[in-house]
Amino acid sequence: MAILAVPRAYTLDIGIATHVFGRHPGYRVLACAEDAGPGTPAAGTVTDLGPAHPLSAAESADVLVVPGYDDPLRPLPSAYARTLRVATEKGARVLAICTGVFALADIGALNGRTATTHWRHTAELRERYPEVGVVENRLFVEDGPFLTSAGAGAGIDACLHVVRGDFGSAVADGVTKEVVLPAARGAQEPQYVDGPAASREDLRATREWVLAHLGSPLTVQGLAERSLLSRRTFIRRFARETGMPPMHWVAVQRILRARRLLETSGWTVERIARETGFGSAANFRTAFRRELGMTPSAYRAAHGGRQDSGVPSRSTR
Repeated sequence: MAILAVPRAYTLDIGIATHVFGRHPGYRVLACAEDAGPGTPAAGTVTDLGPAHPLSAAESADVLVVPGYDDPLRPLPSAYARTLRVATEKGARVLAICTGVFALADIGALNGRTATTHWRHTAELRERYPEVGVVENRLFVEDGPFLTSAGAGAGIDACLHVVRGDFGSAVADGVTKEVVLPAARGAQEPQYVDGPAASREDLRATREWVLAHLGSPLTVQGLAERSLLSRRTFIRRFARETGMPPMHWVAVQRILRARRLLETSGWTVERIARETGFGSAANFRTAFRRELGMTPSAYRAAHGGRQDSGVPSRSTR
């Protein structure tokens, strides 16, 4: 995992990647720059913010993080652009936080792909790079090996998305706990809402009830009645608080719960389907493949799910 400490980089963005990825032993985090200082500080420490590795170390990284930087319309020095190009040509996955997307766009890596950035810069990105499909008001967008995100807060969510993809939901949950963060938000959530935002506490009780009853039949009307709201008001408030329609949010939570069970239990696919509200194994497999591009069994094999017990494990793997 290499962090490309580009000139004019936002220190916060570098710190976010260092802190989140440095909390898991599966990553070796290298902060790289053209004028890197000596030494190799321990990952996850404040001293990581000072680049200690040369740019050449980033060229062979499995994952490359490009932090946001000031004045994104001003090209990066050629050495950084070359390093980024070499890394992408070698097949590295790239996470661009905030204006870091401009570096990817500038080398042509995003031509024909979709991407996002901080809402203040979406118009500039679209005008400067018309070959890029700019998605507005999204926390992050993943297209092939490229993950682009909005500002610093969305950068945290994008980092956790990478952890979840590499090591599973249970491990990502452990990282959020380690760094004292709330559960990661999904890509579909907006960067902002127009008008006064409702308190995220307003429907918390309803959301917590849903999480405890994912295996039960759930409907918008039923959730509205439980919240003592009309259907229309409930939908509007729920979307404002979560960034997505009620049943879309429920579907996301069911997939997340199913992923955790696949990772940490020996339950059959049929039992997981029932426990998470998908009903039949066929429905579960269809929804899971649509969301993750693989079958539940393939996901379990890739993320070390237990096969020997009918009781969910307490392990984080």
